[in-house]
Parts: sequence; structure tokens; C-alpha cells
Amino acid sequence: MSRKSARTKEQPVVEPTAVTDGTHGGVQPPTVEHDGTGVRDAPNAPESPNPEVPEQAKRRRFSAKYKLNILRKADSCTEKGQLGALLRREGLYSSHLMTWRRQREEGSLQGLAPKKRGCKVNPNRKSKRETQLEGEVRRLRRQLEQAETIIEIQKKVATLLGIPLKSSDSGDNT
Repeated sequence: MSRKSARTKEQPVVEPTAVTDGTHGGVQPPTVEHDGTGVRDAPNAPESPNPEVPEQAKRRRFSAKYKLNILRKADSCTEKGQLGALLRREGLYSSHLMTWRRQREEGSLQGLAPKKRGCKVNPNRKSKRETQLEGEVRRLRRQLEQAETIIEIQKKVATLLGIPLKSSDSGDNT
């Protein structure tokens, strides 16, 4: 018996092949050859599940009219199980009713209107870029004032020493 055939009978041979499915860049498991039978799992193997993550669910928003309608229906429920059936039918939670009742007590329709989530926008607040540009403008103005002061001093020194200054095309002495 040859050494190769003995090895295939004792343990399966694993071929290290990385095959991509082309859509998600995922790697399929290596192809395995069984105990010398020559049958491979890869062609007959079921496809792996799609690893793509589904889109994130969007937050539901309820209008004030809808909330009041549901509260009216919930308040009219008198028999055992009616309220639960209403909530299941509408796809709501009991916490919705608690929150909406509290909002109704606090301020009628205004309290029931959906609120915008996230940070409050301050119209007086400057963006980071705006602040950076204002700082740059201040720095450049200081440099300009310093350059103008130096030029004035150079002109005064030139007149005191009697050194004629060359005139430029614009007519200014520099």
C-alpha cells in the first residue's frame, strides 16, 4: 500500500482553497475530501445564509389625532382583554398609552405632537470651521498692521537719511 493511499484512509485531506462568492467578499470553508471515496462536499453543500445585515428599522411617529383616537378607544375598553386586543391590533405597547395619557394631562394636542429628537440647534452657535476662519482673519489683520508699521518706519528712516525711495508703477513709494 502506498503512503498516499494510507493517509487518505486514516484522515481526510483538506485542500486550503479560499473561494469568494463575489457579492459580499466572504470566504467559503475549504473543500473536504472524504475517506478516499473521492466525493467532495462543496458542490452538493447548501448555500450559506446571506450575511448582509438588514436595514435599520425606522422610528414610528404617531400624529396627535391618532394618539387621541387610541386614547379614546382605550378609555372605552371595559371588558377584560379588550385593551390588550386593541394594543395588539394597533401594534402598540402599554407604555405608549401611559406616555400619551401623561402628555394629554400636561398639554392636550401640543403635548401629544411628536418631538424632534437629538441636540437642540442654537442659531447663535458658530460652527468649528467658522470659528477657525475668524481666528485666521484676526491673525492676518495683526500681520498686516505689523507690516504697515514696519513700512512706515522704513519710510521715515529713508527720509531722515536722505535716501531716495524707488517709485512703483502704482505711484506709491516703497
